[in-house]
Amino acid sequence: MNELLTQQPIYVVLVTALIVWVGIAFYLWRVDSRLSAAERRRQQ
Repeated sequence: MNELLTQQPIYVVLVTALIVWVGIAFYLWRVDSRLSAAERRRQQ
């Protein structure tokens, strides 16, 4: 595993970018769900 990371650093960059994008997507999904719930409460 260590050999792969030292010989192919692009994989480290790709995995890091993937983790960041998944984190952003999860954050936006949570914000959207909370906002939707607040809008539903406001309409009632």
